[in-house]
Amino acid sequence: MVFDCVAAQTNPTFENVIVPLAMQDNEARAEVCLVSFFQYVSEDRDVRIASADADKRIYAHRTELFARENVYNTVREVYKNMDGTPTLDDEDRRLVALYEQMFRSHGVGLDHIKRERLTEILNRLTELEICFMRNISDDHTTILLTREELKGLGDGFIDACETCVDDEGEKIIVPLNHSEYLSVLGQATNPNTRKRMYAAYKTKCPGNIPLLEEAIRLRLEKAQLLGYSTHAELVLDEMVAKTPENVLRMLEDLRSKMKKRFQVRADELVEIKKLDTKHAVEPIDELFSWDISFYSNLNCELEYAYDASKVEEYFPVKHTVEALLEIFQQMLGVRIIRACAASVWHPDVEAYEVWEKSEPVFVGHFYLDLYARKSKYAGATMMSVRSGYQKLDGTREYPAAALLAGFAKPTPTSPTLLDHDDLETIVHELGHVFHEVCSLTKWGRFHGTKVEHDFSEAPSQMLENWCREPSVLARISSHYETGQTIPSDLVQAMVKDRNDGAFVDRMASIFYSLYDMAIHNTTDVANMDAVAVYNAMRRDVSLFNDGDLHTFGVATDDYFMDNYDAKYYSYLWSEVYSADMFASRFLAEGLDNEKTGMDYRREIIRPGASRDPLLSLELFLGRKPSSDAFLRLISPPDPNTDPDLG
Repeated sequence: MVFDCVAAQTNPTFENVIVPLAMQDNEARAEVCLVSFFQYVSEDRDVRIASADADKRIYAHRTELFARENVYNTVREVYKNMDGTPTLDDEDRRLVALYEQMFRSHGVGLDHIKRERLTEILNRLTELEICFMRNISDDHTTILLTREELKGLGDGFIDACETCVDDEGEKIIVPLNHSEYLSVLGQATNPNTRKRMYAAYKTKCPGNIPLLEEAIRLRLEKAQLLGYSTHAELVLDEMVAKTPENVLRMLEDLRSKMKKRFQVRADELVEIKKLDTKHAVEPIDELFSWDISFYSNLNCELEYAYDASKVEEYFPVKHTVEALLEIFQQMLGVRIIRACAASVWHPDVEAYEVWEKSEPVFVGHFYLDLYARKSKYAGATMMSVRSGYQKLDGTREYPAAALLAGFAKPTPTSPTLLDHDDLETIVHELGHVFHEVCSLTKWGRFHGTKVEHDFSEAPSQMLENWCREPSVLARISSHYETGQTIPSDLVQAMVKDRNDGAFVDRMASIFYSLYDMAIHNTTDVANMDAVAVYNAMRRDVSLFNDGDLHTFGVATDDYFMDNYDAKYYSYLWSEVYSADMFASRFLAEGLDNEKTGMDYRREIIRPGASRDPLLSLELFLGRKPSSDAFLRLISPPDPNTDPDLG
């Protein structure tokens, strides 16, 4: 066994300690990713359960291995002597430091009783996280609505739903998936329909609340066993941000800068609601959670004759994805080929090969699994199916990634259409896909998106800017009936709408980030009511409320149980970097500038986590990163609301 051989080394070196551990890790991770993957995509419940159970067993085994003090002692010797080993390159040195930290995080150095308790905590946390996610994927709650109650929704939405007949007549069976939820809240003219949809969606999976609260308590206990005051301190010690104080300072600064503009936006929506005498119900002078999207859309229609539902007609998913892949080909210097004969886990899945454009060199695979189905992961995400790494003989294990989404499946009469949010989501997740596939590292531990968490979103966030550029939107659009590209006036209105809505989105991110810190940067967790804290902070930070409803949206906010615990702030932290990259290079040099694209691939994508992300940024930008572009983004001069800025 590799760990036994490593423990037996009397003269520990990089070659006889770190390399064997890393090669076993490379090979094991390649298989583990695949085994774990099926709990999110299989229609067979037994397969999903087996996948999750295997995931849990594998993690427990790894926890046991990394708690071995005799192995740590040899790793520690290599770590202490690293400066005297000139043959190691920077990636090798980073790997040694990572292994030394990994053993410490599993309790090496603690006494036997504490180490056993830490192992129990780590295994129980894995169980809780798997159970939480399974409850969401196994939830098939629906809501029954009449066609009249769904007024405002297009025929395509209704045609994609099943129907039934009860004592009151025909009903539309609307699944409580994320895409249907957003559509109803944004388009249904009946406020009671929106309220019912909101209430149903935000009260799913009540059994997840005690799982989250137990996880919060165990995370604190784990952190304190390892010598930290709070869970956030433990997590952030490995991030770019470093401390909870730095994160909270950034969040409060953003909140302060945006609060005035956000209040202006909220007041605008209240005024629009007051004008909506045909649909609004009392109290009309207050904005509820189920009002935000609808009145944002109505405001667009009134202010600049913008109908958000018209946008999706220009973005049928098949054409749009194909056009986006062409853009990625050009930007990254690759060829993307459909692999029709490849084995896939469902008939809806499409497989692709990626090759270098200029030479016959294979890069990797990716899969698109875009349509909703029973028990599949409901959101949109990229998942690593296999990490890339360099084998001992110098050949490569090639990476594979999958993009999962939950769009309604097209019918013979209704193609799947993407609204602007859907479009940004696809571009964002494709950014993660190509970060994973086009990375080229020696060690699998550093491959692709495995960078520090508060940098990992930056490349994909930067790419979202393409969805606001007229030249790009013209290139990827094609009306599902006429084939025409999207009109320029609709593009201008769409971008204006997106920029206006960004204030609401960022305040939501600030809320989630502050809530994350509230539950993870505290020692007062013994009797914590995660729902009460969530609802109180949501009202205080976002200004919107749930009226007379008692909701517990945190039960399906999987961020806090799916590797974003004490890390949600990273979306905002990364946005500083993404704004700088876009404004300083792509916007300044041209979106289709091939040199800029290849610089981006070489300096940001290719290194993965093999070097400090701030160094990657500095090499791409030609200077240290700056927050100037992000500050202009969140607080542009507006003479109407900020005369001192005019």
